[in-house]
Amino acid sequence: MSIPAVAPYPMPVPSREGPAPWKADPSRCALLIHDMQRYFVDRFDPHESPGRELRSNVDKLRQACTALGIPVRYTAQPGRMTRADRGLLHDVWGEGMTDDEASRGLVVAPADEAEVVTKWRYSAFHRTPLLADLRRLGRDQLLVCGVFAHLGCLLTACDAYALDIEPFLVADAMADFSAADHAMALDYAARSCAATPTTARVLEWLGVSGGPGPARPARPAS
Repeated sequence: MSIPAVAPYPMPVPSREGPAPWKADPSRCALLIHDMQRYFVDRFDPHESPGRELRSNVDKLRQACTALGIPVRYTAQPGRMTRADRGLLHDVWGEGMTDDEASRGLVVAPADEAEVVTKWRYSAFHRTPLLADLRRLGRDQLLVCGVFAHLGCLLTACDAYALDIEPFLVADAMADFSAADHAMALDYAARSCAATPTTARVLEWLGVSGGPGPARPARPAS
């Protein structure tokens, strides 16, 4: 199955924020910007919901965390995986993206390439150094934003929960194939494993007032 273009849908508002009274703490959290690669993000119209809010809210979180010294990490699939590396993903999604920068490049460039986690499966913890990195940094909360809500974002949050890292799926800083998929991810997370706050609520917890400046553009493809 290939990834379809996504028809516009209203960014959902979570009906509840989660099963535990967690609040994001600047001294404990890290931000994970999940799979914001052109191959995925270009499925969304940047001028319509949810693509418009996805880009805007992810960047608000990135700028706020950067200003506060909160670690920021980006996941990115490598493109042109071997059949062995792709495994069962091949059976469901086919060959996936190429390694061309026009496909695999990040929509917003990280400050340092060391912030990029090469990702092989839905969860950002599978076959990656993310857990060790969070432990080294002394971070036991993870803010998750990006695409797709019911796949990599949700599965990453589930794994964080299993690893005793408090997960936050930022409800309006994610997007999905449809409103139903997006709502399902938020409902499952809120009932089972993660807090599902809005971007505004996260920024409130972090003590950020007002809006951040304009987004830093990604570096041009080489």
